[in-house]
Amino acid sequence: MIRPDCADLPYFLRAYFAWKLRLPFGLAECNRGGGGAPPSCHGLITNEDPDPRADAMKKGGAVASFGAFLRGTLADKAHSGSARTPFDDELGDYYPVKLTWETLRPGTTYADPYGHVLVIAKRLPQTAERGGVLYAVDGQPDGTVARKRFWRGNFLYANARELGGPGFKEFRPMVRKGGALVRSSNAAISSNADYGDLSLEPGKLDTEGFYDAMDDVLSPKPLDPERAMLQTIDALEEQVRTRVQSVDNGRKWLEKGRGPATMPDGAEIFETQGAWEDFSTPSRDLRLLIAIDVVRGFPARVARRPERYAQAGPDTKTKLDAVLERELKARYVKYTRTDGAPFELSLAEVIARSPSFETTYNPNDCAETRWAAPAGSAEAATCRAHAPADQRARMETYRAWFRDRRRSPRK
Repeated sequence: MIRPDCADLPYFLRAYFAWKLRLPFGLAECNRGGGGAPPSCHGLITNEDPDPRADAMKKGGAVASFGAFLRGTLADKAHSGSARTPFDDELGDYYPVKLTWETLRPGTTYADPYGHVLVIAKRLPQTAERGGVLYAVDGQPDGTVARKRFWRGNFLYANARELGGPGFKEFRPMVRKGGALVRSSNAAISSNADYGDLSLEPGKLDTEGFYDAMDDVLSPKPLDPERAMLQTIDALEEQVRTRVQSVDNGRKWLEKGRGPATMPDGAEIFETQGAWEDFSTPSRDLRLLIAIDVVRGFPARVARRPERYAQAGPDTKTKLDAVLERELKARYVKYTRTDGAPFELSLAEVIARSPSFETTYNPNDCAETRWAAPAGSAEAATCRAHAPADQRARMETYRAWFRDRRRSPRK
């Protein structure tokens, strides 16, 4: 059984495709960056290298051998830094692609600047009723696999040297040179008629420029502003429902009495191992906070780019504010409390609780705390688990990262 997390997933898919079609496949050994430096890579491990486990795997056959390669090599070597090497770095496994409808096809990888990786799964072109939609899938350490639509709440973007090269990327083709497998260079990819999708231009975009460019790619025709906002609220609702499952996985883990999970120090809360990696949600909660900001700010975004929206006028923002308030009050999600009973929250309530979501990622806390139930409320009365005091104190010192919507850089 294989359970790839977000960074493993594109590698596992690529390796499986190569294995089935008997194609070459390789990966580099990369670091995660730190100290102001972006991730960097060296070396090349391929599926043609001698495997020290070959004799042990003979009895299991090709399938067992491939499974061992996935679990013992790929899962050990691949991580989120592997996808975030700078755009002009040719020693990594990926190359950046143009931002066009044709190039952002299923199988393309997205590396966000803070350590998450997604793989495009489906595209839906713009219609008269809705804007274009890009769907991706991602994996989580707790075994959750979810479909995510492209929007600012799921696909984070920031451009800073220490973060490396975020954005959409493809695996570098493997070619044989002098009898050995090597990665294709940027020049070779650009000159190959079968590719031609490499571009360093996306790396020059700032945050707003990137999202503006993606708006134009997905929906080249002006959008109805209300329909566009409803799509944005749909995306937020999907994200909240995904968090319901993640928190519930943590609730079930607590029920087994295996806690408390050890909490890492500093920025390691976002990238670690063990129960904390499986059941904490700091990265997901940071994305949720950003998603909430996007929904709240959508009417102002329409006012900033009226040319992107059909019939947007001076009173459009006021109308959108009213629609936003109505929709958030009308949409509900349910989570399971400690006693097993469901509890319902409107999206308006979720948004109102957003300041508390700056410290609700600890798997040692009960589900009620992780959904920011007010202290002393009937909702919180069923809570039975609390994070250790020292962990609570450290979470308060890390709160600024969530409040500022920016992860702490690695030391």
